[in-house]
Amino acid sequence: MNILGLSAFYHDSAAALVSDGIILAAAQEERFTRKKFDARFPATSIRACLEMAKLKAADIDLVAFYDDPELKLDRLVSTHLHHAPFGFSGFWRAARALFGGKANQEALLVAGLRDVDPSVPWHEKISFNKHHLSHAAGAFFPSPYESAAVLTMDGVGEWATTTIAHGQGKDLQILKEIRFPHSVGLLYAAFTDYLGFKVNSDEYKVMGLAPYGEPRFRDLILERLVHVDADGAFTMDMRYFAYHVGNRMVNDRFGDVFGQRRRRKDEPLTPFHMDVAASLQAATEEIIARLAAHALAITGERRLCLSGGVALNCVANGKLLHLPGLDGLWIQPAAGDAGSALGAALSMHYALGGKRTLQGRDGMAGSLLGPGYTQDQIDNALSGAGLAAQQYDSDASLCAAVVDLLASGKVVGWFQGRMEFGPRALGARSILGDPRNASLQRALNLKVKFRESFRPFAPIVLEEHAAEWFDLKGESPYMLIVAPVAASRRLPIDPVLAQLSGTDRLEVIRSQIPAVTHVDYSARVQTVDRDRNPMLRLLLETFQAKTGCPALINTSFNVNEEPIVCSPDDAIRCFLSTNIDALCIGRAIVMHPGHPDEIPETAVPEAADMDNLYTVF
Repeated sequence: MNILGLSAFYHDSAAALVSDGIILAAAQEERFTRKKFDARFPATSIRACLEMAKLKAADIDLVAFYDDPELKLDRLVSTHLHHAPFGFSGFWRAARALFGGKANQEALLVAGLRDVDPSVPWHEKISFNKHHLSHAAGAFFPSPYESAAVLTMDGVGEWATTTIAHGQGKDLQILKEIRFPHSVGLLYAAFTDYLGFKVNSDEYKVMGLAPYGEPRFRDLILERLVHVDADGAFTMDMRYFAYHVGNRMVNDRFGDVFGQRRRRKDEPLTPFHMDVAASLQAATEEIIARLAAHALAITGERRLCLSGGVALNCVANGKLLHLPGLDGLWIQPAAGDAGSALGAALSMHYALGGKRTLQGRDGMAGSLLGPGYTQDQIDNALSGAGLAAQQYDSDASLCAAVVDLLASGKVVGWFQGRMEFGPRALGARSILGDPRNASLQRALNLKVKFRESFRPFAPIVLEEHAAEWFDLKGESPYMLIVAPVAASRRLPIDPVLAQLSGTDRLEVIRSQIPAVTHVDYSARVQTVDRDRNPMLRLLLETFQAKTGCPALINTSFNVNEEPIVCSPDDAIRCFLSTNIDALCIGRAIVMHPGHPDEIPETAVPEAADMDNLYTVF
C-alpha cells in the first residue's frame, strides 16, 4: 500500500511517501520554492516524491494529513471564548481557514492534490491524524527499537503540546498529554521573542547564545513563569504571556520579571541577554529531563524516542544521554512539523494492520530522502552558468582533491546524492572546512553564511573515532546531540584570556579542533558510518589519512535566511554569491571565479602529529 503523508498550512509544509511501511521519499516544500518555512500546500514536494519513488499519482492508495482540523478549531474557539474579547483579530486570522472543520480542510487538500493530478478521486483517499500522534509515529516507527517510550514536545498541535506514548511493535498508544496554553515549545518561543529573535525560526540562535551567559535567572523562571512537578508536568503562569490572546508572545509583565524590556532586533546583545538565554536553556533542560524520566518510568522502557520541535534542542538531548535508566535514545531527524508528514503516513500504515520490520540502524536511510541529480544534469547546470569544472573518474580521486583543498584552508561546498530531509545538512548539501583552522568559525559566519558571529559550527566525525574526540555515548548520526570535546583534545588557556566575557570568548583557542568547539567546550556532533553515507565516509577517511584528524566542519549549504540548497542550480547560485572557495558537485570540482587558485594535486602525505597541532595557530 502506498501512503502519501502531508503537512501544510502552518509552517514547514512537506510530503512523504511510504510503501508497505518503507520510507521511499520525503521533502520539504521550502527546498523547491526557496521560501524558508514555506507553509503552502506542498504540491512540488508531492511531485518530487512521486518521481523519486517512480510512482504515478494514481498509485497512491491513501493520503494522511498530519493534523486534525476539528480539534484545532475547537481549541481556537474555546480559547477565544475564554479570553474574549481580547485577541479577536488574531483568532479570526487563525480560525477562518478552519471554519467547516475537516470538510473545509479536505476541500483545500483536494484542490491542491488536483493540481498534482486532476484525474485521481482524491476526496476518497484523505484521512486526518492527530498532530502529536503524527509526531510520535514519526519518532517510534522508523527507530531501531522493537519497543520504547516516546516523548513529543512542540509549541502546540490541536490541544496537546507535550505527550508521552508507548510504542510496542506496530502498536503506539499515547498515555499522557499536557495541553495548551502550557507548552515548553511556546515557553522557548516566548523567550526567543523577548530576546529580539524571530519566533518559529530563531530558537536555535537562543540555544547557540546560551553558552556565552550564566544561568542566573534559572530559578526565577522556575519560580515565577513555569511550575514543574517532579514528573515533568508543568504549568505556566499565563499572567506573563500573551500568545493565547493575541499576536504577541509576552506582555509587559514578562519584562518586569527580569527588570528589562524586550530587546529590539537591531539592538546589541549584552551580557544580560546571554544570561537570560543560558537561564532559559537550563530551565528547559530540567523540564525535558523530568519528562523523559517519567516517560521511562510509566512505560517500563529503557529506550526513548523523541520528536516535535523541542526535540531539535540538541543541547538538552545531549544531557539526556546521562539520564539514569536510559539505554538508548533515537530522535527523528525531521523532528518538526515536516517530519509529521512522514509520521502521519506511518501511523496510517500501522493503523491498517501493516507489518513492521526493523530496518538496520533505523528506517530513515540517513535521512537522505530527497531528490538526487545525475551527472548530466549537474554538468548542464555548470555549463549554463558558464563555469569550467574539473571532472574526476572515481570517488577516491574526487575525495583526494577535496581533501587537499580543505587541508590548505579552503572552504568547499559539497553537493552529493539525495538531499536531506529535516533541518540539518548531513553531508549531502553541506559546506565543509578544516576544524583545526581557528579562523574558520568567524570567517564562515561573516563571509559565507552572512550570519551572527556568535553562532557555532558542527563537526562530522568518523563513528569509530568519535569517543576519542568527544565525550559522546553511542552514535549521533543526525547531528541532534551536543557533547563536550574530550578532555584530551582540549588546550590550556592563558589566564588573561580566560577572563574574557561575551563574544570576546570566541578569540580563545580551546581545543585541537577550535573551529567546532563552542565557548563551553561543546560541539553538536554528527557521527558518520558506512551504512548511511558512504561518500561522506570516504571523504572523512581520506582527510584523516592526510591530516590525522577524523573530523570536518559541516554546516548547511545555504546563506542566512535561505533554505538549504536542493538542485544543482541552487548550489551554483549560493556558491557564486558567497566566499566559498570551491564547489564539489557530483564528480566535478569548480573553483570560485573570484578565487583563481588551482585545484591542488591529489597526493596524500603522511598523517600529521595531532598532539602538537595547536602549535600551528
